[in-house]
Amino acid sequence: MKDLEKALEERDQKIAELESKITDLVKENARLRELLKGKAESKSSHKPRFSDSYGGRSEAGSSKKKRGQAATGRRPSDEKQSLISETEEVYPEGVAPGDCEWVRSQCAWRIVEGQARYIRYEIFDHRDSPKAPLPSGLRTSRSEFGLEVMLIVAFLHYWIGTSLAHACQIIGFFTGLELSKSQAHRLLDQLGEDWREQEEYIAQLIALQWLVYVDETGWRVDGQSCYTWVFSSALYVLLRCGVGRGKAEAIEVLGETFEGIGVSDDYAAYQHLFNEHQLCWAHLIRKAVKLALQHPDEPTYAEFLESLTQIYRQAVRHQKDRRLSVGRESKAQQLQESILALCDRYDQSIDSAMAESEATFIRLQNELVRNVEKLFVFVVHPQVEPTNNISERHIRREAEIRKGGRTSKTPKGAKRRGIIMSVLMSLRQRFTHFTLNDLLDEVQNWSKAGQSVFEQELNRLQQAQAPPSVST
Repeated sequence: MKDLEKALEERDQKIAELESKITDLVKENARLRELLKGKAESKSSHKPRFSDSYGGRSEAGSSKKKRGQAATGRRPSDEKQSLISETEEVYPEGVAPGDCEWVRSQCAWRIVEGQARYIRYEIFDHRDSPKAPLPSGLRTSRSEFGLEVMLIVAFLHYWIGTSLAHACQIIGFFTGLELSKSQAHRLLDQLGEDWREQEEYIAQLIALQWLVYVDETGWRVDGQSCYTWVFSSALYVLLRCGVGRGKAEAIEVLGETFEGIGVSDDYAAYQHLFNEHQLCWAHLIRKAVKLALQHPDEPTYAEFLESLTQIYRQAVRHQKDRRLSVGRESKAQQLQESILALCDRYDQSIDSAMAESEATFIRLQNELVRNVEKLFVFVVHPQVEPTNNISERHIRREAEIRKGGRTSKTPKGAKRRGIIMSVLMSLRQRFTHFTLNDLLDEVQNWSKAGQSVFEQELNRLQQAQAPPSVST
């Protein structure tokens, strides 16, 4: 009996505990329902926003950021007011300040004496002027960074080869400017867009040159193999990144037949492309050196290398001989005959039983004889270099960046790189010292003149080559 009473008592206690838990759960459920209801009402209170057009930007110029698209990095203006270090007044050139009235304010990060400063520009203009003046060094009325910041990012990322993240760290370390990777990416986009027309001018100038050096190297875009081409002259360099290796790429720049002299290696795409063609002697001698070094026990290869280099040295002496005002063609003819005499195994058959070194030796002789008329153009025209070292120097940086795995992620990025590097490398050709101040002064002069130096030079060349007008 006592056992039964104890069991009933335990049952009643258990039922009481369960009833208490049920009561607590009911209360918690009710609380959560009220909370969810409040959240739903809060969300439904916001009306949906739509852009003014379904495919483009709104009238204000804004657009919704897509997934993977770089953020602009902008912060609300009121958060940045405390960062302002100084204020400058901007007036239109040639107008007295007393005749102007305040139009607007603009704040931007500038690099002044090596340090970042957030400057507020108070812009004044003549009351009847249709367009207010722009502070010097800013590209638009919405720019938050000076042109010098864009140039520094481009120099570090493309010229030096640092990643965008590292470029931002370097800028922050030396100047104190906190620049995000997305902001740096956007600045390069802006610079690439601003210089797109300059790249086109450079391409046209290259096609009008008397002498062009051409080379190409491997590149990758989004993991896919492609090529980067470089076209060089005394004043201009054109870089085309992320394109094919076919002859069409060269034709797109130089035309079906380049009327001047071209210097290149023996790649098939250059055949019949130039009016006169100088083959790169460095490529030819390297092939002979490699053969001799790989087979030191074969005296024939070493003797061939010695004879070939003697012919080359004699050609260089003729090139530098200023007394040869006439007779250069005959000197080139004599050198060609020396090459023909040296290549005594030209056109010999190559079979599968032949040693690879012997086959390579015959191919080298075939290459020399087949292109004998392209070997001594530099003797006839002493302004021409006997090697393609000029373009090789320009493209060496691209090859190093490719080997480091820092190639383009998109075709747009490859195009942007080609545009910016073409302008930077072409400006480097004419600067005694390639510094930020020199570069900034040059680019700012374009805005003042309304034309870049490339556009001005292209106009002069086109006018000089235009046929004279016939008066009636």
